[in-house]
This record gives sequence, structure tokens and C-alpha cells, in this order.
Amino acid sequence: MRVVSLLPAATEMMYALGLGDELVAVSHDCDHPASVAKKPQITHCEIHGAWLSNAEVDQWVRRTLAERGTLYTIDEPLLRSLEPDVILTQKLCDVCAPSYGSVAHLAATLPTPPQVVNLEPSRLVDIFANIRAVAEVLGAPELGDAMVTRLERRVGVVRNRTRSVTSPRCIVLEWLDPPFCSGHWGPELVELAGGYDPLGRKGSDSSQIPWQAVLDSRPEVLVLACCGNSVARTLEELPALKGNAGWQELPAVRNGRVFALDGSAYFSRPGPRVVDSLELLAGILHPELFPEWGPDRQPPNRVTRIDAAALP
Repeated sequence: MRVVSLLPAATEMMYALGLGDELVAVSHDCDHPASVAKKPQITHCEIHGAWLSNAEVDQWVRRTLAERGTLYTIDEPLLRSLEPDVILTQKLCDVCAPSYGSVAHLAATLPTPPQVVNLEPSRLVDIFANIRAVAEVLGAPELGDAMVTRLERRVGVVRNRTRSVTSPRCIVLEWLDPPFCSGHWGPELVELAGGYDPLGRKGSDSSQIPWQAVLDSRPEVLVLACCGNSVARTLEELPALKGNAGWQELPAVRNGRVFALDGSAYFSRPGPRVVDSLELLAGILHPELFPEWGPDRQPPNRVTRIDAAALP
């Protein structure tokens, strides 16, 4: 089959299933595994690769969505020349991929309209269902079943070790300026890892929150996993975060439990590496139970413990 993936998570599913050779094009955001760089890129976003601040990105996204309804352009001539059988896309978030309506409309105009597969997970179980759905569409349901079984086994290891722990208050921020709380599967991952996110919106969209809400929740652990941002990019935003009133009084800051994670690779992508996200959270929240995933054992491009009190 000839498959076009407009989602990094879907691309990762394809490769993890051993079906990467069937991809004929991917989005410009697809960067894992490294071999995906050889695939033609079929989407474009004008600020991709631009080193803009969180505040500048937020303003551009709001303005562009209001004016155009989408942040992305699709290379229509390339799409037509590829004659795909399947397009993998989503309705979940217009910030993360081309709008579903525009994709479906364009697909319907092709000489042989491809099957447009909507991947729209809100919880961990939905992500696993998406993996199975992709495998099913590609005629290999047994591969999807096997992968989900392996992932569920890893989730079970974390769940069993955290069954009787005391759950610290752990806030995951998906954006820093302005602050956005965690949504969809994020709060569920915190719970499975043995924590509690008092601001998380389990199964619902992430949303902008006032800084006062962070102060009032008094997080014992603060995880910065900005959507689409690497650890290095998140660290660039820390001075703005520290500039908020009451920063130094947060228990997480006082106790040295503020962490920057690669939100692009993990928390933002509802694919196979979502279980890596769970394991990283478990190591952060309960390093005594999960020494193999403790934050100080991770490479800094995955997890960096922030000396928050020493920030300039």
C-alpha cells in the first residue's frame, strides 16, 4: 500500500509496526526514527524551524487560525503524483496537523480517492486503539495486537509498582507563556506514574490557565513538557516562567523538583513512545521505585533537572 502520514505519531506507529517502507510521504514534523528523513515531506508550516518564543508562537497560532483556519499547507501536486491508498491524519488538534476538513476535501478530489484515516485519541486506551487501527488498515492486524500487548505489559509494570504509593501533586505544563495545563492522556500518565495533576484535564483539550492557578495548586513536582519543543527549546523559556510572581515559593522549586522534558518526542505524540513518557514520569515522581528511569540517569536531551532557584 502507498501511505501518506500527516502525523508524527502515525509515522512512528508505521515504523514501529515494521511498515515504514509503505510510507511514500510524511509531514515536515516527522522526525523519528532518523530514517524518516529520507521520505518526501508533503506539508509545510511557515514558522517551522523558526526560533520564536512561546509567546510569539502563541500569538502567531491564534492569528493564523483566525485568518486562515489552518497553520499548514499541503503540497497538492506531490500528493496527486503519489496516488496514495491511505492518508493518516487527525481531527484532534488544528495546531498539530492540517485540519481534517481540508485533508478530506483534497483527498476527495484525487482521481482515485484514498482512505482518510482519522486518529483522534483522548486517552491511553485510544492511542492503543489507533495503533491497532493503523495495522488493520494496512492489512496486518496481528502486528498491531502484538505491539499493543508489549506496550500494555510495560504500563502494567508501572501500575503495579505505584499501586500503594503516596501521590505527589505533579503539574505538567504543555506551554509556558502563556501557561497551558496538561490535557488528553497527560493527566492519566501522571496518575499511572503515581502522581496527581490538580490542573490536568483528563480526556479533554489542554487549555490556557492563569499563573495563579499554578500557585494555588502548590505543585510538589513541576514538569515542563512543551508541545513540539525540545528540552533545549524549553530551557530558553525558563526566564519568562521564573518572572511570574510567587515562583520561588512553589514547593517544587524549593525542593529542586522542576524538570524539563522533550515534549515533542514524548508527551505531545500519541504514538508508541507515549509509554516512554509514562516511564520517564514514574522515574521523576518515584525514583526510589524506578531507579532505571530516574531523571538523573537520563540523557539531558530527554530529561533535565532544573536548578530553578539559580535561574537568572
